[in-house]
Amino acid sequence: MEKYFLNINGEAKEGVGKKYFDSINPSTGEVFAQLSDATIEDMQNAIKSARAAFDGGLWSALSIAERGKYLIKIAEKIRENSKVLAELETLDIGKTAKHSTFIDVPTCAETFEYFGKIDFNLEENNNAAAPVRSITAKEPVGVVGCIVPWNYPLIMFGWKVAPALIAGNTVVFKPSSLGSVSTAKLAEIINEVGLPKGVFNFITSSNHDVTAELIKSELVDKISFTGGTETGREVMKMASGNLKKLTLELGGKSPNIVFADCDFDSALGGTMSAIFMNQGQMCTAGSRLILEDKIYDKFLNELIAKTKKLKIGNAGDYATDFGPIANRKQFDNVLSCINKGTAEGAKIICGGKPVKVAGCEKGFYIEPTIFVDVKNNMSIFQEEIFGPVLTVSKFSGEEEAVKIANDTKYGLASCVWTKDLDKADRVARRINSGTVWINTYGGFYNEASFGGFKQSGFGRELGKEGLFEYMREKHVCTDKTPGGAPLVSSWF
Repeated sequence: MEKYFLNINGEAKEGVGKKYFDSINPSTGEVFAQLSDATIEDMQNAIKSARAAFDGGLWSALSIAERGKYLIKIAEKIRENSKVLAELETLDIGKTAKHSTFIDVPTCAETFEYFGKIDFNLEENNNAAAPVRSITAKEPVGVVGCIVPWNYPLIMFGWKVAPALIAGNTVVFKPSSLGSVSTAKLAEIINEVGLPKGVFNFITSSNHDVTAELIKSELVDKISFTGGTETGREVMKMASGNLKKLTLELGGKSPNIVFADCDFDSALGGTMSAIFMNQGQMCTAGSRLILEDKIYDKFLNELIAKTKKLKIGNAGDYATDFGPIANRKQFDNVLSCINKGTAEGAKIICGGKPVKVAGCEKGFYIEPTIFVDVKNNMSIFQEEIFGPVLTVSKFSGEEEAVKIANDTKYGLASCVWTKDLDKADRVARRINSGTVWINTYGGFYNEASFGGFKQSGFGRELGKEGLFEYMREKHVCTDKTPGGAPLVSSWF
């Protein structure tokens, strides 16, 4: 069985406790790999390594272009190893083979390449109304802790590590214990690029106290965290010790508004992608379908028919449309949420049950599920389920659509489907979410920032805004008074 190690100070090594934890293939329910189970001491060693590398100044002293060459090499290595990385992503978290192959691995490579070639100004002149040279300079934050969830490990790796490195920081990367294998392989691959020792460190662990050590450490200057909202609150508390900088990309309960004047087929396909891609295990999942009354029955009937045709099966089979839930814990949680929705009075019109797949009887499969008769105060409408569960609400007119869309504590993403682009823009401006897709879903671009409002977190990933999250600003003010005698020098 394949074993994967930690990466500390440029070296692959076992944890000091020499223990491992299992990775279970959710398609089969069987263990397929083991990962080094780091201790607090291991995490402390990784942090010290990153701290020494940053304080030594070698990495941050390189020009942006010089650092970029390393990132471009990483992108090349990802592409060279794309087959094995895609296979591991599928085996580890049940992402369908076509999803891992055509979305996750290429996206990770493209993000490293984008930031490897990015050009930005480190200094900006301020036109101060005084005889001074006023400059705002951008500097790396220092040591960055990157913590990611299990649903998109490779993409999140790129989103966080690439901008952190190009900005001149050193990194300690901690994936979820429920989705570590593909990133562990990527850490091995990055070792081949020859980054200076300590610039990139990689820690896997099943012990939450190990992650807490990264968040609380006073040697760490920033935490970039993607995960659930409740965990995000705990991260804020733990990070408060040295008031470190935070980026928090948290939960979502995204509305998908479909107007009667939409392109029907596009909206139908987009709706399915928004909730059933990656088995609904997406923070941006369009889990609340808000349908205009004029097309409610027709759209719903077509949606049910298409959903029932989805081929459920082993994620490694390219013919599979819909794979397993990523792990046993989430499998149980999704079923619990479905049962709660039924108990609250909502009605299941499609799916809602576990599935036994031939040859994969131990896998974690649940039918794609659609609820109607949903009230806004129900838990299935309000709480993030992180699974293939769609609620359907009916509306009449823009005002009601916006009201339903905004009736949640989250504000991460949303969709609007209509041929009337003026209406689409009006509605988009009124929805409280950091991203609004119009007549499409799931467009993430390295050039455009991504992040949430309200309890979906703060800070941004990607784009110049995401890059600058990994930097700090310093004002440098030089007197230019003729004769060199500013007023302040003769105040007393």
